Amino acid sequence: MYRKPALLILFLLIRFAAFAQPDTISITLDNVQYPYPVKFMPVNTDGQDLRMAYMDIAPANANGKTVMLFHGKNFGGYYWTNVIKAFTAKGYRVIVPDQLGFGKSSKAFIHYSFHKLARLNKQLLDTLGIKKTYIMGHSMGGMLATRFTLMYPETVEKLLLENPIGLEDYHAFVPYLSAEEQYKTELKTTPESVKKYYQNSYFTQWKSEYDYLVKIGANVSKSADFPRYAKVAALTYEMIYEQPVCYEFGLIKVPTVLFIGLEDNTIVGKGLLSQAEQAKHGQYKILAPETAKKIPNAKLITFEGVKHIPHIEEPEKFLKALEKEL
Repeated sequence: MYRKPALLILFLLIRFAAFAQPDTISITLDNVQYPYPVKFMPVNTDGQDLRMAYMDIAPANANGKTVMLFHGKNFGGYYWTNVIKAFTAKGYRVIVPDQLGFGKSSKAFIHYSFHKLARLNKQLLDTLGIKKTYIMGHSMGGMLATRFTLMYPETVEKLLLENPIGLEDYHAFVPYLSAEEQYKTELKTTPESVKKYYQNSYFTQWKSEYDYLVKIGANVSKSADFPRYAKVAALTYEMIYEQPVCYEFGLIKVPTVLFIGLEDNTIVGKGLLSQAEQAKHGQYKILAPETAKKIPNAKLITFEGVKHIPHIEEPEKFLKALEKEL
């Protein structure tokens, strides 16, 4: 006799929860609108059937060349819009994957490695019939772009690195955290903590036009599936920490350009360091010229007063510089 009222109460509670959190974003960003249609490549790895999301944008007047864009750790393909438009305006076909574990791609419990991700991106290019491409990587995507270039130099026409992380070996000075320990930290994520981090780490001065980045990055924490998202974030943190590329810059054999916001002070695991230790590392004013010297015939382009994401913080200057390197 109490079944119907109980069901009614349950229904109302569910409706209220949905209403109370209208901005909740799924961990595969299902309710995030990307700038171009998203497709999926089936992937089988570590005994799991997964899928890798990507955008494939054709230019109006094709020049026969392709560029592939690799996003940073806290992002997906959605933040490349202005760069995509700049490339397609010049006739380039643009491929924008969401790496496995990120964006709209599967959030899988697997062993993450830059080698594995590089191979999956090569598989995507092969599937699309692309034999040669420019590779552009931002932040963590710069580490991946470097590994991809080292593995498949014959595929890379030119390597473009925008404020890549991994210019130094983090595990040489950042205390070790296991993936399980990092997972507990990730679970503490809130919209407030994300906004504070983005404000302090990514831009010299906050603008309201950056709020959409926070909305996407923060509101996944409201999802019932957030623990899975947090676990994957911990696993990919471990990948960055344990798999440096900085010792292999001298092995790069393709033309390379670094685009660097000089106010950047990114350190993976920065919160584990004292203020004194933080001051010793993550200084892109020092790291960028040092890295450019390690890479044979690399070119360094710098942006004064810019932090971690030049293509968003100083889009006009960045795109003008990028255009000259095409």
